[in-house]
Amino acid sequence: MLDLARLRALHAVSVHGSVAAAAAALGYTPSAVSQQITKLERETRTTLLERRGRGVALTDEARHLTATAEELLAIVERAETTLEERRGQPTGRLVVGAFASSARGLLPGVLVELAGLHPTLDIRLREIDPHLSVDLVARGVIDLAVAHDWDIAPLPAPEGVEQAVIGDDLCDVLVPAGHPFAARSRVRREDLPGQRWICQPPGTVCHDWLVRTLRAAGCVPDLAHQAEENHTQLALVAAGLGIAMIPRLGRGPLPEGVHAVALDPVPMRRLYALWRTGAARRPAVTATVETLRRHWPAVATAETQALA
Repeated sequence: MLDLARLRALHAVSVHGSVAAAAAALGYTPSAVSQQITKLERETRTTLLERRGRGVALTDEARHLTATAEELLAIVERAETTLEERRGQPTGRLVVGAFASSARGLLPGVLVELAGLHPTLDIRLREIDPHLSVDLVARGVIDLAVAHDWDIAPLPAPEGVEQAVIGDDLCDVLVPAGHPFAARSRVRREDLPGQRWICQPPGTVCHDWLVRTLRAAGCVPDLAHQAEENHTQLALVAAGLGIAMIPRLGRGPLPEGVHAVALDPVPMRRLYALWRTGAARRPAVTATVETLRRHWPAVATAETQALA
């Protein structure tokens, strides 16, 4: 009989693309994942991974086995959901994926409260790009995701995935001291042409929103510097190298010499919790979604007060 833990390890390598990434997602060491797959190869008398340069690739046999593993993991999830529902309280392991600023600004308080209220619930947080989180939920790699969208890019919810709104995160224009905008309480989108911008790299929702907004305002965006982390963008703004558009969630205190200016109309992104339909009755999912939504007003208020 095939071992489910070993199938789970193979499935994780298939989803995440490497042994190291699979280990990080599962909370194991790369060595432990490699050992699981080696044992599975002996059980099946089949080569499952092939060396490709410094990485590995799944063989055809491994891809067929992974598809079966995905079906088995879904069956196990349904069984676990039924048992947890019968107990009537959150329990077991729940893997939550969240984008960076929500993992920093929202999840710590949520995780602390859940740990205090439900000591038998084992929540594991994974920081994940919001572009990837919906697919990872749909495929059963993570149990619940905190993701976001903008008005230009609504968040897709494929069949089998449900979602609930957590709240709206407002954005500000961040400018260095001495910039003409620094003395103003708000600026209009028509005021933005001619600025040097600091933004996230292409392919991110924030980058795409900024480019489309500037083009709609009648200018070709001058994207002088690109950095993934909001804190890096803030450091570049503080150095006087440009201005940035950064959401409030997880932004933290502004560096000395950086001013937040409201943009009219105010840009915002909407935060969602997503989970598989098959796990909708699971008390762990219900409790986590409720806690996320309950914490949001206080988090949003604190972020706004930090600007005062």
